[in-house]
Amino acid sequence: MWNFPRVLAHRGGGTLAPENTLAALRCGNAHGFRAVEFDVMMIGDGTLVLMHDNELGRTVQGEGSLAGCTLGQLAAADAGSWFSEAFAGEPVPTFAQAADFCLRHGIAMNAEIKPVPGTEAATGQAVAAACTNLPPGSVLLSSFSVEALVAAREAAPGVPRGLLVGAVPDDWREQMRQAGALALHARAGLLTAGQAAAVKAAGFGLMVYTVNQPAEARALFAIGVDAVCTDRIDVIGADFR
Repeated sequence: MWNFPRVLAHRGGGTLAPENTLAALRCGNAHGFRAVEFDVMMIGDGTLVLMHDNELGRTVQGEGSLAGCTLGQLAAADAGSWFSEAFAGEPVPTFAQAADFCLRHGIAMNAEIKPVPGTEAATGQAVAAACTNLPPGSVLLSSFSVEALVAAREAAPGVPRGLLVGAVPDDWREQMRQAGALALHARAGLLTAGQAAAVKAAGFGLMVYTVNQPAEARALFAIGVDAVCTDRIDVIGADFR
């Protein structure tokens, strides 16, 4: 059930570039990654942008919720200086811009649906709808929100989905069923060998995040994990075995 590469660059460029930016995607591409993970959020005017936090202040200066932002406001924002002066002025990209870059460079996308609280269904629907014109197999949607995944399923049933969890919950099968998910994405350090075996025996794909030590990656692959998402793209490379 897993048709993506075995190693994905977390938030585009891991620890080497400002997260969720085109600079991060360029960095991941320069390191040979053929798959990346990034966060997609819907802001106040309905635009889909790459952003992890639903509040301004950490990667983009300012205050308040992204629910109150427009693309015009974010277009002038600096999403790079918090990471390094070398990235000063790096803009917040739209999902469309990120998808265009990835398609041009042959990079598969794991787009995490990251809703502003209260917009789970609307964000899931919007992200999935934006994927309907992308080539089959180029994007895998994921989310911690079952509600967002259900909405994505209704909007674009042909776009594959993965359920994001921390520790694998007892009702993971039911949540997977509701979301129509093909893969489970679990947190490193919380997945047991027994759980991995159960997920694989049920016919699902299995990805683990965020794996930054080669020994940990090898141990996870040994218990049947299909893929890992890493911040250390300089240590766990795209062709890691």
